Amino acid sequence: MKNYVVFEEKQRFTQWWLWLLLIFTNFLFLWGIFQQIIRGIPFGDKPMSDTGLLLVTGFVMFITLFIYFIRLETRIDKDGVYVHLFPFQLTFRFYPWEVISEIHFRTYNPIIEYGGWGWRWGLFGKGSALNVSGDQGIQLIFKSGKKLLIGTQKPEEIQRIIEELEKH
Repeated sequence: MKNYVVFEEKQRFTQWWLWLLLIFTNFLFLWGIFQQIIRGIPFGDKPMSDTGLLLVTGFVMFITLFIYFIRLETRIDKDGVYVHLFPFQLTFRFYPWEVISEIHFRTYNPIIEYGGWGWRWGLFGKGSALNVSGDQGIQLIFKSGKKLLIGTQKPEEIQRIIEELEKH
């Protein structure tokens, strides 16, 4: 990525319902630890062992932190498109303009078309998707016929930038 970057975007999971669910689940298990281990009152009708409760709580907290650290980075310059979905991709993937036949800006349904957010594979020829929130994206269609949808929270800006690059 030696070239001047003309567009850059960093995204994280921002769905309120996801964070509400994760916070509630973490709180529930932390409350269970407080009740069962600190106060000595069994947590639930069929309480698990203290060790099991600690392990499950640790796992739930790990999943929450893992989701917190997932980020999608998109960069565009005069040579092409760079995409990085951390921690699933350790480095940026580069797609030079020479291998891209078409770019479409579109609204999509993440759940129906790709089964949700993240690094997803679509059904019925939709290709793959890298997205973390929202329903706006740029659809790259490669000369090979493969498709990649990259989610964005800045659809107007990215469209303007790509139109400018097409002129030059």
